[in-house]
Amino acid sequence: MRVYGVVGWKNAGKTGLMERLVTEICGRGFTVSTVKHAHHVFDVDQPGKDSYRHRSAGATEVLLSSRKRFALMHELRDEAEPALDALLAKLQPVDLVLIEGYKRDAHAKVEAFRAETGNGLLAAHDPTIKAVASGVPLDLDRPVFDLNDTEKIADFILSQVGLA
Repeated sequence: MRVYGVVGWKNAGKTGLMERLVTEICGRGFTVSTVKHAHHVFDVDQPGKDSYRHRSAGATEVLLSSRKRFALMHELRDEAEPALDALLAKLQPVDLVLIEGYKRDAHAKVEAFRAETGNGLLAAHDPTIKAVASGVPLDLDRPVFDLNDTEKIADFILSQVGLA
């Protein structure tokens, strides 16, 4: 499966870029799935709902299904967080998986960068970052795209993964 990442510091524009890339690449006829890493506890169901009650009662996995979609929730309890490769293995085959986060993993990435966040460039110390999508002009040893030029960023990613 082809994978490509979008990384960056908080408020750098990662999620907006991911959303635009999914729309752009799907619009070109490719199938895309996404993986999003969260650094905090999150919930996908609501207290009081049946699935929440099943999980709270101790179920390791709860699969919620309807005519339109299904969601599989897995409680790690005392297990370690799964590696990215283990999570990717759970996905159905698609043309491209876009990964938001997992900046320390070895897959190729584009960095979303906004100078106003006050954070430095991750790309300065990370050779897995193959390009930067920036809100300001930068002089780097790799391609720099305007953060809002989704079409050119998509062209670059698709070329990198062999889908151009």
